[in-house]
Amino acid sequence: MTTGWVDGRPSRWVLAAGIVASGTVVMVVALVVAGGAPERPPEGLISAGMPVSWAVPVLRFAADAAAIATGGALLAAVLLLPATDGKLGPQALRACQDAAVTAGVWAVASIGGLITSAAVILGVPLSHLADHAPMAGELDQVRALAAAVVLTAVLAVVLSGCRTIRRARFALVLTAAALTGPLLTGHGAIERTGVWSVLATGSLIAHVFAATVWIGGLGAVLRYARERPAVERFSRLALICAITTGGTGLLTGEIHLGGREDGWGLITQWVTTGYGALVLAKSVAFAFLVTFGWWHRRTTMPELVAGDPAAFRRLAMVELVIMAGTVGLAVALSRTP
Repeated sequence: MTTGWVDGRPSRWVLAAGIVASGTVVMVVALVVAGGAPERPPEGLISAGMPVSWAVPVLRFAADAAAIATGGALLAAVLLLPATDGKLGPQALRACQDAAVTAGVWAVASIGGLITSAAVILGVPLSHLADHAPMAGELDQVRALAAAVVLTAVLAVVLSGCRTIRRARFALVLTAAALTGPLLTGHGAIERTGVWSVLATGSLIAHVFAATVWIGGLGAVLRYARERPAVERFSRLALICAITTGGTGLLTGEIHLGGREDGWGLITQWVTTGYGALVLAKSVAFAFLVTFGWWHRRTTMPELVAGDPAAFRRLAMVELVIMAGTVGLAVALSRTP
């Protein structure tokens, strides 16, 4: 009988459950507090229904988590794990097989997100959605999710037979493409025109890419590459990702809140709007993660060098759970007006 613990530490299933629980709880609380939670329609008005409305952010979180896991595993296979004559080593092959599974989860969650988003936007129950298929096909959000479904399905197939570094690199490109599509219909893309729309959308894409590498990479290091060279290589990459994530996050929030017009609009709206409050919460979480990461490196690297990875593993697990909460905040932010 399994208890969920291995050698005095939580198994990967317990860790995965903690990550999912952290992100989901934070997302739900943030949606409710910031005013982005689904609301019941007036009596007599047809709608998709509350369960379907809540399914949209839940499926979005599932897709984001699967995308991060996929990107992290591929990052390990391509950059952190050794290859011989273009052939992936045992751990890299394991990473690619795991990525194939998470890419499948990503595809399924995207399909669910496509269907539920279409129902919510059109305001119809799922049972009537087929009657409105042509109208749903005209929605930008639905088209972007449909493209993501195709790309993630292809990605899962590519990864299922991945044996070479070249194919893993191609899969990494597919992952980036699948991440990009839905971002083109985000806050920045639909609420601004001209240069500010381009800037906001570009900043959001860079933000998501950096966060995916940072969070997914840490998970991949913990699972596949805890050796000193790989950890040090990832540590340098994580610093770049942290700086990029923080800078682009603030820039995207500033543009959305209209700070470019109101001077200190971003700062004042941190405490006067639901969206601003979530930006503040993400900023605090980011600052904590950066501080925690610095302390993590300073205290655990010497032990890792000495051949004792236990401290590194424990702190990395805690960091991943906190990062999952920030992903939940990000999903709530994308759903909050």
